[in-house]
Parts: sequence; structure tokens; C-alpha cells
Amino acid sequence: MDQYFIIDFDSTFTQVEALDELARISLKHHPDRESIYKQIEDLTNASMEGRLSFSESLANRVKLLQANREHLKQLITHLKKKVSTSFSRNTIFFKNHTDEVLIVSGGFKEFITPVVTEYYIKKENIYANTFVFDDEGNIIGYDRENPLSQEGGKVKLLRQMNLQGDIYGIGDGYSDFQLKESGIIKKFFAFTDRKSTRLNSS
Repeated sequence: MDQYFIIDFDSTFTQVEALDELARISLKHHPDRESIYKQIEDLTNASMEGRLSFSESLANRVKLLQANREHLKQLITHLKKKVSTSFSRNTIFFKNHTDEVLIVSGGFKEFITPVVTEYYIKKENIYANTFVFDDEGNIIGYDRENPLSQEGGKVKLLRQMNLQGDIYGIGDGYSDFQLKESGIIKKFFAFTDRKSTRLNSS
């Protein structure tokens, strides 16, 4: 029987929350940066802990970012140095299971793809949101039709994909645990390779 490994990106494949890190880059010279950083981090945590819908959290965080394509380039360089040890040391596994490993994230392809493709993960196996830019390259929103931008998006996506085989999920947030609750996946592994663990093993 086929098997698939569904891996989260933020605070799982990487050690950090990418939108939080993007804010620290894009708002570096903003006079109210510390206050905005705190707002973004609070929105991230509320969503991960299930206290706020993912869609509401995402919309508010993107609005606060004030980021552009140049900021994204800096973020990608930063994220490549923040890949979690549990994944960076298992490159051979990814190479040997290139068809079975999928990244499923509420983050954004613009920064996820350049990081994970260095670990033999196929572009077509990356499922994430996408930014909307204006003519100057500023982030002005995101594709709201993408199921991953919506509450329960990972569950919606996997139901649409209808993968045939045993599915294993790895992640650290509430949206990842929803996959376990839905019954779609065979086993869920709570990612605990960080000090601030939000979930227990299931």
C-alpha cells in the first residue's frame, strides 16, 4: 500500500514562524515595529492554539506585514539557515521518498518552495498559499480561494486530493491536529523539536 508523509512548514520543517520572521525584516525601520511584532506573534499563537480561526489570523497578519519581494528574498536566505535538525539530517529519506513527501502549509509558496526543494521535495508536492502583489512588488493580499487560506484548510485539501494509502502527518499546530481529528490520516506526530511545544503526541 502507498504511504504519504504530510509535513507542516512553520515551526516544523523550519524552527521559526516565517510570517513572524518576515515582519522582523519588513518592519525593521518602522517606529512602531515592536508593537506590530507583538500583534503578529499574538495572532500566530492564537491560531496555532485554536483560539482564533486560521483565516482571520492570516488576513490580519498579512495586513500588518508591509512586505515586498525584496523582503521575501531576505526571508528565504534566513529560513534556509533555520531548517529543523530533524529534517536537515534526513536528506537521504527525502531523496528516497520524493514522491511520498508532501509539504502542506498555511504559509506561502513564495518562501516555502526555495527552502524545501533543496531537500528533494518536488514543487508539485508543495501545497501552500500564494501572495498577491501590486505592480511595485508589494504584498497586498493572498489568494482567498485556496483552501489552505481557510479555516480547516488542510482537512479540506486532503479530502479533495483523496490520496489512496496510509497517510502520516507531522506538525506542531492546531491545524495539523485537525488532520488527526478528521480521521483522514493514519497517525499524527506532534513535532516537538522546539522548546515551546504546543501539542502532545497522538
